[in-house]
Amino acid sequence: SVLAAIDFACWDIVGKATGQPVYNLLGGQFHEKLRAYAYMPRGWDESPERAGEIAQQLLDEGNSACKLDPFAPLHPGPRDISLEEIGRAAGIFEGIRNAVGDKMEVGIGTHGQLTTYSAIRVANILEQYSPFWFEEPVPPENIDEMARVAAHTSIPIASGERLVSKYEFSQLIEKQAAQIIQIDVGQAGGILEAKKVAAIAEAHYAMIAPHMYCGPVAAAAAIQVDTCSPNFVIQEANQGPLHKTIFKEPLVFENGFIIPPTGPGLGVELDMDVVNAHLAE
Repeated sequence: SVLAAIDFACWDIVGKATGQPVYNLLGGQFHEKLRAYAYMPRGWDESPERAGEIAQQLLDEGNSACKLDPFAPLHPGPRDISLEEIGRAAGIFEGIRNAVGDKMEVGIGTHGQLTTYSAIRVANILEQYSPFWFEEPVPPENIDEMARVAAHTSIPIASGERLVSKYEFSQLIEKQAAQIIQIDVGQAGGILEAKKVAAIAEAHYAMIAPHMYCGPVAAAAAIQVDTCSPNFVIQEANQGPLHKTIFKEPLVFENGFIIPPTGPGLGVELDMDVVNAHLAE
């Protein structure tokens, strides 16, 4: 959004004026590197064996965590998830576990498309495979129903990418509806608001795993919040071609980790030749 862009720009200006990365202005660096997770590449739904092969490939590339959504379509919802669909998902998770054992965390990356009772059935059947989390098992606007799912499973519930204020996050956390908070730094009010949400979560022993399905500047902002937050657990990593070319020095993502930049502000400098080449007419 425009407001998010202004927020990121202002923090970048202050950081560059003081010669400090934003994370130093928010309390200082806590993490020297940030664990990241990847999406399972296409093909994992072809068979349990194929899912295992893809998971092994991700592991060989240095990743220690990934995510997949086994319950398409996403709309309309919330919808019933049949026992056949759940069984198919269980087979995929079994295939992954057979291939990589406990060396890879695997998140259930749903998008709020399940009914409460379906989410509970899914959790009960997939629990044996120790998923990293169960993301937005039900539509996120009904926190009480999210809490109902959380109370019925040992799988950590993750949510937050669609919430827009610290007040909404406060309810999510205090009602014990989620333990992994997926704040979107741009959508939830900017860098300082995201840091406040992280602090609320920390006070409740909840962790943050920020949403990063957006542009490279927003990714740079999320990394600043991650770096100074003691309760950071993992960062979503979506790096398209633009992420790798729009900065003079690209964000470092290797072997399953993001290395926080040490430069002032957001720690990045736009390559204006690349920016101008992508301007809309």
